Amino acid sequence: MKLANKIVVVTGGTSGIGLAAATLFRDEGAKVVVIGSNEQRLKEAEQELGDTAMALRADLRDPVQIDKAMAEIVETHGHIDIVFANAGAGTAAPLEAVTREQIDEQFGLNVTGLFFTIQKAAPHIRDGGNVVVTTSFLNTVGKPGLSILSATKAAVRSLVRSLGAELAPRGIRVNAVSPGPIATPFAGKMGIPEEDLKKSGEALVAAIPLKRIGDAIEVAKAALFLASDDSSYVTGTELVVDGGLSQI
Repeated sequence: MKLANKIVVVTGGTSGIGLAAATLFRDEGAKVVVIGSNEQRLKEAEQELGDTAMALRADLRDPVQIDKAMAEIVETHGHIDIVFANAGAGTAAPLEAVTREQIDEQFGLNVTGLFFTIQKAAPHIRDGGNVVVTTSFLNTVGKPGLSILSATKAAVRSLVRSLGAELAPRGIRVNAVSPGPIATPFAGKMGIPEEDLKKSGEALVAAIPLKRIGDAIEVAKAALFLASDDSSYVTGTELVVDGGLSQI
């Protein structure tokens, strides 16, 4: 098993890529802690992941709640080996319709929340541990209506380099997995009308060299590679899982 007896924290771990990764990490021997904000989904994830898993509720926009979650993890497990900072949110809006609230909401979770998750976890991560974050193919391409979401993911890509440099003396590697269009609930939460979402999906599939939408497990497997010793000489980089959309 690639993660035997490792303590792994997954934010946004109750659905989509996060839950797929948490399940895969568990199957590879890890003791998984998922952090989310929806009480019902947390209960369902905890049941699905089994007796060795923990599910904690925290709003990652609030550093105090992150502190509390990390304290509970350390009280239970004593340390952390791996953090998969995957939680994120996005709102689609054209330039003229973007509001301050939308900017604050997306940067508050995708950038500030991710940063403080890593900051609060770092003292408890064993030397030689791992941090994996979720970016997006949007950090390298321009898509109308997704300016703020794209900007948050570009900021996270930059953090991977900076935090990778800061944590390297402890042997802690920091990398990113960058999904393209993936079959998860994420797109449905972006405020795009269903008919427009369907048209956008069809246009994306036509543009993807592999001609299909990806599955959450495919991103989870990439995250596993970065979280495990299989990538022991890899840090500061981004592994793109987008069917070639941003690469070809």
